[in-house]
Amino acid sequence: MMSSSCSLTEIQRRIDEVKRFLSVTLSIANAHTVEFYTHDVWKRFMAVSPQEVLSTVSSCSDQQRAQQHKEREPSETTFGFCRDTNRLVDTWELLRAAKAHSLPGLGVCLSRDELLQALRENRDDTDAELEPDEFMNSKKSHEVQSMSEVVACLAERCRVKQVIDVGSGKGYLSSFLSLQYGLRVYGIDSSSTNTLGAQERNRKLKKFSRVYQKHSKAVRARGESVEIKPEINGGDDVLYGGRAGVLQEEEEKALIGLSDVDLSAEKDPEPQTDQLFLSALSVDAIHTPSPRVPPGQLTAEERERRKRENLERKAQNRTEGAGAVFSPLTSYVTAETELRELIDELEDAIVVGLHTCGDLAPSTLRMFVAKAELAAVCSVGCCYHLLSEEFDPAGRECVSRGVCGFPLSQYLRDQSWFCGRNARMSACLALERVALGQGIQMESLFYRAVLHVILRDHYSAFKSEKRVGNVYSKAKSFVDYVRRALRRLELDESQLPDSNIQHYHDTYRLRMDEMHAFNMLKVALAPCIEGLILLDRLCYLKEQEDLSFSALVQLFDPLLSPRCYAVVGLKNNEDGTRSYTCT
Repeated sequence: MMSSSCSLTEIQRRIDEVKRFLSVTLSIANAHTVEFYTHDVWKRFMAVSPQEVLSTVSSCSDQQRAQQHKEREPSETTFGFCRDTNRLVDTWELLRAAKAHSLPGLGVCLSRDELLQALRENRDDTDAELEPDEFMNSKKSHEVQSMSEVVACLAERCRVKQVIDVGSGKGYLSSFLSLQYGLRVYGIDSSSTNTLGAQERNRKLKKFSRVYQKHSKAVRARGESVEIKPEINGGDDVLYGGRAGVLQEEEEKALIGLSDVDLSAEKDPEPQTDQLFLSALSVDAIHTPSPRVPPGQLTAEERERRKRENLERKAQNRTEGAGAVFSPLTSYVTAETELRELIDELEDAIVVGLHTCGDLAPSTLRMFVAKAELAAVCSVGCCYHLLSEEFDPAGRECVSRGVCGFPLSQYLRDQSWFCGRNARMSACLALERVALGQGIQMESLFYRAVLHVILRDHYSAFKSEKRVGNVYSKAKSFVDYVRRALRRLELDESQLPDSNIQHYHDTYRLRMDEMHAFNMLKVALAPCIEGLILLDRLCYLKEQEDLSFSALVQLFDPLLSPRCYAVVGLKNNEDGTRSYTCT
């Protein structure tokens, strides 16, 4: 038996709590870093020093701060902001309130283990487990392994064998679900480059899987640890252990067969992931063919043996074709898409999405609600800055697309709630990583903000639609950065001597702590904005009458994968063909 963690009324109450907090603090998240100095952002919002903010963020436990706070005289503040001036006067109170209004603070999420315990029935484990860290980086391996087990349990709970992976990208999750759990997976991506790459990658992964499983069984039967050492180029070994593979540089280059661009998935932190993946899964590295003997030289007995083996292999392939298969498809999908027109063999299925960008995540939930053949959903979204908003005051985001990504629930739509693009951009910040020192690249933000001052003072085009782009990574100094930017914007750089440019840098360098402190407050607010977006999606599912279960679930370690929350839902058992029960 399963129970939803919170009722619709409780979720609406949590939404109201977060809304009240953000109604006071959202202006900080919506302040644009580029305009930090031109709009004098610090003085507009802050009545404390940047040193106090940075000190409060980095030091003292909650218990220590709470004691210090009790010793202060009462003040007329709301979440640390003065009610008269709307400026921040109490940093600790703001940080405490931000923590309380994040998803962990609200207590609305299930852990992955809690969900698995509720879903899991007696099921057989596979004979040989395919470890994803054999061919993925640590981040992707963690995500695929964590999510695939949940999806497999959902499939078994609903008694379905098909999975639709929306925004499947390079096919990591789809391939693993197919090979490890025996599910028939249809990976749908709008990029044909991704689809073709996923097909080739899956072909190589199948070969790797067969060798891996065969070797695993043999080694485990001898009581040894699993380690595959197929020969390559007459004897050099490829070790499949805790990383993708150890190859000599020349071999690694020779084994690369594809170059993919992933337009729908969250960026991997390791740029060589695909290169290592393909190297490790190279056919030559894992499948050494036997020397070819001309048919005329085969004995009658050998010809008969090979004929028999070919017939058996074809029969096995037909059996596999009806079961564990990954089929990449290229299509742009919405809730109105007729899935049966895309997939002829479609039966009842589960729809999933791993780090689906922007509006694709809410579209996946709409699709789940609209399609009777979809029994369950597990959706992890990302790229909140790419969401379109229905109640954008400028009316820009939904004109061309019609259906917007936020808000999704009727509850927030009735209130015409609007976040703003800068706030949604802030929601993508990773609090846990920043807390461990994997912080924001402050110098690049500082350079851009000071450039904006120069554009205001010397050029009339500082509001130009042209973009500066990634100039910082190529610049050797601030002067070089400004000159590269001016050329990119097609502005005359001759009127600015180097000494003048450097003077701007030196002047504003004294105020760099303001920008650092302000951005740390943005980071603190990030989980609250993300929380509202995800609560809106959960509220949407709870508004549906034919769902028996819906919840937010923390699937991933936020240090490895900051977008770590999944929206999970199961439909009611109406016709007796599905075997889950929720109360």
